[in-house]
Amino acid sequence: MTRTLIRDIASRPGETVTIQGWLHKKRLLGGLNFITLRDRTGLAQSLIDNKEEIEKLRGLQTGSILAFTGVVTADERAPGGAELHDVTVEVLVPVTFESPIEIDKPLDHKSENLDTLFENRVIGLRNTREANIFKIQAAVKESVRQYFAREEFTEFNSPKLLPGASEGGAEVFTLDYFGKEATLAQSGQFYKQIMVGVFERSYEIGSTYRAEPSATTRHMTEYLTIDAEVGFVDFQELLGFAGGLLKAVASDVWVQREPELKSWNAQPIVLAENIPQLGLEEIHELYSKATGEDSRGEKDMRPDEEKWVTEYAKKNLGSEAVFVTQWPASEMKFYHRKSTENPEIAERADLIFRGVEIATISMRENRYDVLVEQLKTIAGGDPESDGFKYYLSAFKYGLPVHGGFGMGLERLTQKIVGLNNIKEATLFPRDINRLTP
Repeated sequence: MTRTLIRDIASRPGETVTIQGWLHKKRLLGGLNFITLRDRTGLAQSLIDNKEEIEKLRGLQTGSILAFTGVVTADERAPGGAELHDVTVEVLVPVTFESPIEIDKPLDHKSENLDTLFENRVIGLRNTREANIFKIQAAVKESVRQYFAREEFTEFNSPKLLPGASEGGAEVFTLDYFGKEATLAQSGQFYKQIMVGVFERSYEIGSTYRAEPSATTRHMTEYLTIDAEVGFVDFQELLGFAGGLLKAVASDVWVQREPELKSWNAQPIVLAENIPQLGLEEIHELYSKATGEDSRGEKDMRPDEEKWVTEYAKKNLGSEAVFVTQWPASEMKFYHRKSTENPEIAERADLIFRGVEIATISMRENRYDVLVEQLKTIAGGDPESDGFKYYLSAFKYGLPVHGGFGMGLERLTQKIVGLNNIKEATLFPRDINRLTP
C-alpha cells in the first residue's frame, strides 16, 4: 500500500492507510497498547490490541523504523485528531539499543545540563520540540532569501580558506595549506564588497570562524552570518534595509511556524514601523541615570546595557529592537567610513534585538586612497599582501558609495524563540570546549 504521511491521516477517516516512521513512544495500558510513530510531518498514535502484532514490537527500542497499516479512526484525544485501529505491524529497521535520552519528553535546557544536551545531540534532535528550533531557523533563512530577492540582491558564496586575517587581529584559526599558512574566514566581508562591483546588491548566508577564547552565552567559534552589501546607498537607507529585513523575518516566521514557536512559548515580536535610533552616548546617559551604573564615556555597550536599552525601547518607543548609532571613529574597522559631518563619528550602527546585538551595520570607505591609508594606520596591513591586494583592486577600478551588515543567524533564532544561550539555536555548536559531535 502507498505510504500516507502522518499529517494527512485525519482527512481520511474510515480508510485503511499505511504510515511509516520511527518508533517514538510506547504506552502499554493493560490490554491496550498505544504506539506513537514519527515521520517528517508529525506524530501519529496507533492502538494495537492484537497480541500477534504487539509481539512483533517485543524488545524494540525508540528509533526502530516501522510501518503500520490500519483503519483511520477519529479521536480528538489523539495527536492530530485521529489514530489507527486494527493495525498490522511491519518492522523495517529494528533498534535494540536503549536510547540514552527520552526523546518523547521535553529535554532539559538548564545551563548545567547543556553539555549533556549537546553530547546526545544526534538523538536529541529527534525530539519534536528540539527539531522545531531548526524548522524555525529554516523559516528565518527562507524569509531572508525572499526579502533579498524582493530587493534585487544576488546571492553568492565566498571562500572560507584565506591567505590571511581578512579583518586584521589575531582571532583567526590557522592551518597548513600545502606548505603555506592559511586561515579560516572571519567573515565574507571583503567578498561581499567586491560583489557590489558586480551586482550592486549582494548577500550570502555562510559560516564564520572566530578564534575567540570566550565561554559565554553569546559566543561560538563557528557560526552562521547573514552578510549583505548594497551600493549607491546612504547611511539612513542602509539602516532601512537592515530594519526591513528584521521586520520581514519577524512577520514571516510567525505566519509559517506559529505552532513550532508556540511549542517553546515564544512571544510575538514587537517592532516599530521605523526601528528607533539612539546614540551611544545618549544610551550611556540614560542607562547611568536609570541604574546608577556609570557607563558614560565608554566606547562600547555593556551586556547589561544592551538588555536595558531593549526594555527601555519596548516601553518608551514601542519596539523590541533599536539601532545604536554615533559610534566613535577611534574604534572603527579600517574599511568603515567616517561621518563627513563629524569625523569623530563612524557611520555605523549596532542593531540590538531582545537584549543582544544581532547585527553591525556600517557604511564602507569606498575611496581607494583613503582606504589604503586606513588599512595601514588602523589595521597595520600591507596593501601588497595577498590578504588585501585583490580586495583593494575592486576599489582601484571603481566601487560606488556602499554599506552593509552582518546579522547572526543563530542569535536571531535564539531571540525569536526565547532561548537563553546561542548554542541552543545551533545544530552542532562549536566553542572553546566542544568540537563534537
